Parts: sequence; C-alpha cells; structure tokens
Amino acid sequence: MSSSTATPPVYFGPFEVTNQVFLTTPHSFALVNLKPLLPGHVLVCPTRPHRRLTELSPPELTDLFCAVQRVQRMLARHYFPSSPPPDNGSAGSFNIALQDGPEAGQTVPHVHVHVIPRIRGSTAKDAETPSDELYERMADEDGNVGGWLWDAERKVVGGERPRPGGEFPRIEDAERRPRSMEEMEREAEVFRGVLRAMEAEEGG
Repeated sequence: MSSSTATPPVYFGPFEVTNQVFLTTPHSFALVNLKPLLPGHVLVCPTRPHRRLTELSPPELTDLFCAVQRVQRMLARHYFPSSPPPDNGSAGSFNIALQDGPEAGQTVPHVHVHVIPRIRGSTAKDAETPSDELYERMADEDGNVGGWLWDAERKVVGGERPRPGGEFPRIEDAERRPRSMEEMEREAEVFRGVLRAMEAEEGG
C-alpha cells in the first residue's frame, strides 16, 4: 500500500501504514487495525521500529504511554459519550495489552500496544464468567496482526507468514494455589538481589 499524502511514510514493522495513522506524537503513532478484534481496537507504536519494550529510551517510553492515554481518552469520548465527563478521561472499560516478543503472541516485530474499548451490552466481558475470551482471541489467529498484513500486502515477514503464539490456559482452569508469606518474601528477596546486581553493573 502506497500513500498519496505529502507526509513522510509511516511504517509498522515492514508495512507502510501511513493512511491508517490517526495520531502522531514526537516519538509515537496510533493506527486503526486492519482486522480489529472488537470495534475500536487500535494500536499505538513507537515511531522507531523497536522489537522489544526494553529497547525504548526513557523519552520514547514516556511518549508511548502518554499516547496510549490520549488514545484511550479519545475512544472513551467516542464510544462512551453518555458517561458523565470524567476529569481523567476514564469513562468506560478498556483492555490495554502489549505482547512483547513472539512467544507472547507478537506477530509484527515492532512494539505495539493494543487499546480495545469494551462496550457494555455489546463487546463487554460477561460479568458472570471468570475468563475473558478476548485473551484467547489475541493469542489465536484472530489476533494475528502480522498475518493479516501479510495477506493484505503479499509480503513475507521473517521468511514466512507469522503465526500467533503466547497461548496460556484459562485462568479458572489453571491449578493455582495461594502462596505463603514466606514464599512471597523469598521471591521478593531474589528480585531485590537481581535489581542490586543490575544497579551495580550500570553504575560501574
């Protein structure tokens, strides 16, 4: 897809998405989805094609999540207009998701945050069920953003059409047990030690 506009082209991974972009900021852009999971499902990406969240600089990271907030407020205004105008733009409910790496379901090698409004009476999660089908759809073919782009442009991403990944069992089906305070304290101490080692390396 080529753009006829005079603005510089915008790329999501290897795909030009200029005409799908509805917001640009100093370090980010937001675009409508080729095949959204639900109405209003959009993506927010850093302008530079970072593959992983840890590659973003602090200014890029700040800008990305400020853009996510701005997009969420815009979608709230559009999809939840009957809600009283909140001071912080928090009308309605949303799924905000980031699949960081192919094993987590990322099918385009470019960091992207999914922003998905959940409309009561239409696309909201059923309050009577403990799980949310949306998570399964994101990890299944429905959520294969890269696959749909590949189909649309007949390009091969990474040598083959990407397949979604990152499936995990339904939360209510998983064998989960509450941990003891001792177990949690042990794990917290392990993580503190890793952080201390990181800080020592970065300081040296």
